[in-house]
Amino acid sequence: MRAARLINLVLLLQSRGTMTAAELAAELEVSERTVYRDVVELSSAGVPVYASQGRTGGYHLVDGYRTRLTGLSRAEAEALFLAGLPGPAADMGLGEPVRAARLKVLAALPPGLRDASSVAGQRFHLDAPGWFHDPQTPPLLVSLAQAVWQDHELTMTYRRRDEVTRTVAPYGLVLKNGTWYLVGRVKEDLRSYRVDRITAVEPTGATFTRDPGFDLPSFWAQRAVAFVRQMLRETITIRLSPDGVRLLRFAVEPVAAEQAQAEAGEPDPEGWVRTRLPVESLDVAYTYMMRLGPEVEVLEPPSLRARLGEAAARTAQLYR
Repeated sequence: MRAARLINLVLLLQSRGTMTAAELAAELEVSERTVYRDVVELSSAGVPVYASQGRTGGYHLVDGYRTRLTGLSRAEAEALFLAGLPGPAADMGLGEPVRAARLKVLAALPPGLRDASSVAGQRFHLDAPGWFHDPQTPPLLVSLAQAVWQDHELTMTYRRRDEVTRTVAPYGLVLKNGTWYLVGRVKEDLRSYRVDRITAVEPTGATFTRDPGFDLPSFWAQRAVAFVRQMLRETITIRLSPDGVRLLRFAVEPVAAEQAQAEAGEPDPEGWVRTRLPVESLDVAYTYMMRLGPEVEVLEPPSLRARLGEAAARTAQLYR
């Protein structure tokens, strides 16, 4: 464990430049005292780690020092070739750099690990688009990816019910279930846009400064949950059989299923539970309940209960 930590410390300094003891301790999940000891050990082993004082001080490697990837284990080397999606990378115009990087990593690996790429490729394949989805690469994706890499501000035309024009600082791109989204800052707000609805982009000629505290995965996770919760404007009251409880997560939005399970009461003598389920609309709720069939009973609202009762009667008539 200590040897791996020392390698990680060197790689952190190599990739990020100067880092304080507190920053290194947070990244390595150790105490600052442990960082001090590790730096002394690295210096004793000939690794040129130096400390600088002052407001912008910290630990850094002597200019030009590079380490090789000789510290990779087999598991790490195999995992490395699963750390990206070649298809989406090619969609963004990065297919050739990704191929070149893979070749360079393979060349740097020791002979015993050079089969890591084929081992991983034979065992795992990541297919990003969802079923019944014809993956179309948005025509402006490459231009947006270049702006994201280079921190170039854009003037963007976006299609909603009408077309609007925005000046946006493109922070990142997200691929969600086969659909690309742009996360960008408009004035002081961070917003997300479907890339296939962007009809035109034009660089403004300016660059922008990123918020150093911005984290794209965290932002997207929070925004995705908030988006789903915002859509769930109605609530229905239902009874679920034991099978209905098990099947609910396959029939409705995960956020809605979690809330319904959290609010579920104690099972009755037949094992049925009563709960409240958030839904986008009563029309959507009707579709959800039809999926569950006889494993659910709608108690409220009366209009939805009557609609499902009529559907059940028509179904019974068909099979009589």
